Amino acid sequence: MCDFDRRRIEKLRKEALEPAICYDGFYLKFFERWQLNADKGSTQARYADAFAHALASVEPVIGEGELIVGKAPAAPVGEEAARWEKLRKEVADPMGLRIGQDSHMAVDYELLLREGLIGVSARVRKLLEGTTDDSKIAFYGACLACLKAVSDFSLRYAAHADHLAESCKDETRRKELCRIAEICRRVPAKPAESFYEAVQSVHFLTFCLSMNPHRYFSMQQFQLGRPDRYLYPYYRADRDAGKLTDAEAQTLLDCLAIQINNRVPRGLSSGYMLGGRNPKGDIVANELTRMGLQVIEDVRLVYPSVGLCMTEGMPEEMLLQACEILSHGRSHPAIFNDDVISAGLIEYGVPEAEAHSYIHSTCVEITPEASSNVWVASPYTNMLQLLLDLLDRPWPSFDALTQALLKHLDESIRKNFEEQNRYRALRAERTINPLLSCFVNDCLLRGTDIERGGARYNWIMPSFVGMANLVDSLEVIRTLIFEKKELSFEALKEMLDSDFEGCEAMRLKMLDRVDKYGNDVDRVDELFDFLIRHIVSECKKYEPMLPNARLIPSVFCWVKHEYFGRRTGASPDGRHAGFPLGDGSGPCQGREKNGPTASILSCTKWPHRELIGGVAVNMKFTKSTFTAESCTKAAALIKTYLRRGGFEMQINVVDRETLIRAQADPESYRDLVVRIGGYSDYFVKLSPEMQEEVLLRTSHEV
Repeated sequence: MCDFDRRRIEKLRKEALEPAICYDGFYLKFFERWQLNADKGSTQARYADAFAHALASVEPVIGEGELIVGKAPAAPVGEEAARWEKLRKEVADPMGLRIGQDSHMAVDYELLLREGLIGVSARVRKLLEGTTDDSKIAFYGACLACLKAVSDFSLRYAAHADHLAESCKDETRRKELCRIAEICRRVPAKPAESFYEAVQSVHFLTFCLSMNPHRYFSMQQFQLGRPDRYLYPYYRADRDAGKLTDAEAQTLLDCLAIQINNRVPRGLSSGYMLGGRNPKGDIVANELTRMGLQVIEDVRLVYPSVGLCMTEGMPEEMLLQACEILSHGRSHPAIFNDDVISAGLIEYGVPEAEAHSYIHSTCVEITPEASSNVWVASPYTNMLQLLLDLLDRPWPSFDALTQALLKHLDESIRKNFEEQNRYRALRAERTINPLLSCFVNDCLLRGTDIERGGARYNWIMPSFVGMANLVDSLEVIRTLIFEKKELSFEALKEMLDSDFEGCEAMRLKMLDRVDKYGNDVDRVDELFDFLIRHIVSECKKYEPMLPNARLIPSVFCWVKHEYFGRRTGASPDGRHAGFPLGDGSGPCQGREKNGPTASILSCTKWPHRELIGGVAVNMKFTKSTFTAESCTKAAALIKTYLRRGGFEMQINVVDRETLIRAQADPESYRDLVVRIGGYSDYFVKLSPEMQEEVLLRTSHEV
């Protein structure tokens, strides 16, 4: 990359540190039109008309130096802001559903690039001509109107770029704007014919999908799928024809990544995956795989959330590049086990070819690309609280306690499943999303909106948080109450209720003198295995309401370990009331005493394959001792984890001293990114409790 483009990316990345992401102007126009047509036509026609009207009102925004365009306009102010506030309360809020999940997916970018919106529209028209079903006719009509609205919006971007070019005095920038205009006149309406067009087309559709009026309160975080697959033919053709250099390709990918930060607020997760195997089973490790990793170094922002999918036979250089990037203090890429994940998807009925095409739909949740309406983390369950609920009475044996815990857990799974099923029914009744439906299999073929069961996969994925706290607490109870008889249930309950007041010696014994998960102690690790196998087995008993729906578990937490921790009293593992729970499926903060290898061994003594809802294992290494040789050692640790069946690993390489300086001087560390519980965030913007949780994680040396 030349110095000119380095300066461009540096300027754009700094601007993206504090993006203004607001679609209220769009929602104002949508709901005004929606209200105006209250008694006119079908719901689908009314939606499509309002969507097209609202999108036509959105002002194009092209920032200085941007090459990939499409981002939120300025928020409405004054009278418009007041109108939206009134309309939101009177119309949008009553029809809004603050339930369920959305945008945890990647759409069919190959279809978009291959056929363009015009080609997709032709598909829809053919299906429309072949049906007499009124509901399908209404659905297809809405799809066509929304596709046209996006094409028209892109033409308005082209006109805006032309207008900027006319008054631009910098010749280099004027040419860039003219090219942007030319590209926006072609894509996404037409099939992409160049790498630049392909990148722009992908971003523009994703940008438009982010304006979802039926979920206006929920910021959309669509993933970009596998760019080293769907962009590669365009890259290769342009390189072979001498129309593109690697530096130019890297700059475009960097610009695409920066636009993710302009599209998705912090605290969520959006990105892409690289590597793995393609539907034919061939390993994907090409120039774009390397460039997709390099984006992390160039952009150095909270997004993109990059997952590197490792598979047996993957070139060693890919993992070493990832480790080198991580050694610089970046929080990406996360390392995923392609072989385990593909096998797990096949276990749940996904054909093998599709099982190689998946996305970490935000953090670590796995959803098949281009075919999913999966509700991830629906809901989160506080596993530690389930145990605390039972400690109001003495138990005759450890087995009696664990059996009661399983019964309590099963009842929780049942109630949560019934609740999520009710939510699905409400969403199907009250919401639609025709634009999204055009790019998710099999909505068009079924003539059914994604919200109403049109997608190929309609899974629900509950997540079980605080597993390590639960296991450690059970081991304390087994050891101190039933085996050593140094404690009674009555005394334990009294200590927990008082948050160990006056009982610090016993708290430290619970915390430090009883074996903990993460130290390669079989009898502790077997508790984790026992609970996981039960959860997987129990979830298999349930079948949600939509077609091809399953209940698929996960053990990751996003930020829920901090949320649950604040609301959970003291626990038998020595944890104080209010402190965050464990940050995923690895050991609790600071409890690994036997080094990273022992931690990896503990974390792989239980099966990961069927936890397609996501498994997150965090490891932290001390940056000051992380050398070039450490990269090789870290790669060896990761390979050990993967070969033992590990699902995903995410690594922080950062010094405690750096984090403490960031707490004292947040302005100087605005772009310090750390891994949390499956996603990454800016350290200085975390709550004080979450910052402390990150500080207390065990720092390994390699």
